[in-house]
Amino acid sequence: MSRSEDLLKGIATHDLRSFARAITIVENELEGHLDLLSRLPIDQDVPVIGFTGPPGAGKSTLVNSYIRHLTKSGKKVGVIAIDPTSPFNYGSILGDRIRMEEHFNDPNVFIRSLATRGSLGGMSAKTIEICDLYRAAGFDYILVETVGVGQSEVEIAGLADVCVLVLVPEAGDEVQTIKSGIMEIADVFVVNKSDRPGADTFVKNLKMLVKEKGHGQKKPSIVKSVASKEEGTEELAGAIEQAFREKPESKRMHLLLEKSWKLIQNQRMKGISRQQLEVELAEAMQKEGFNFYEYLSRYFQ
Repeated sequence: MSRSEDLLKGIATHDLRSFARAITIVENELEGHLDLLSRLPIDQDVPVIGFTGPPGAGKSTLVNSYIRHLTKSGKKVGVIAIDPTSPFNYGSILGDRIRMEEHFNDPNVFIRSLATRGSLGGMSAKTIEICDLYRAAGFDYILVETVGVGQSEVEIAGLADVCVLVLVPEAGDEVQTIKSGIMEIADVFVVNKSDRPGADTFVKNLKMLVKEKGHGQKKPSIVKSVASKEEGTEELAGAIEQAFREKPESKRMHLLLEKSWKLIQNQRMKGISRQQLEVELAEAMQKEGFNFYEYLSRYFQ
């Protein structure tokens, strides 16, 4: 039996050791990773739920509360926590494992932290592939928490069936400046820490903004929560279920297109090392008559 067959058999029987090993192989592109991916029995009916929003909005606390809600009813939950990769040393803190430590010993929860691997938007091609591994491993729900910076709020729309945007009342006066891309991709808005002053006004302004930019399409749900007290979690769960049930067929095509585009981009960039490029650029810059575009032309052939 080949290694791929052995791992696939383990994944099919919900063996977490096999599943974790498969993630490592795919994430690091070890021998046989393409064979493994091409033979995955991916369950497209498993909802992928993306949580995004600015740092400090309480995404991790909200995700923790939502996980507790799901596991109480016996659901198996897979979590992918995205952490930013440093542009200087290419390392990653992977701190979400610490913030979700209460679920470590729960047999119905599997958490994996992934680095952005230099992706400007925070969603690397590996996130897509590993998400499909989760979909083949018998989980009832897959949660993806983004870094909440750069373009990750928009990029999550290319992966998740339901996008949850987490905000806080302090953003009240700035709601009009929310990027239109985020408004378009969010299926559920959560106003977290809604026990703070200004929460009702913020929700009112948000509802007006959603109405203005809806263009006749289905309006996203708006939920108030205090995640630290587990208030609003049940309402959030209901809004997510409704958004998944009512997901238009056109979104399935959009997800496949975005996933395809990202994976093809990743494949075409193979063999180009950022670190090596830095070394070569440093050498080229020392030469007389250095021209940036002439130097790059070798990559444009």
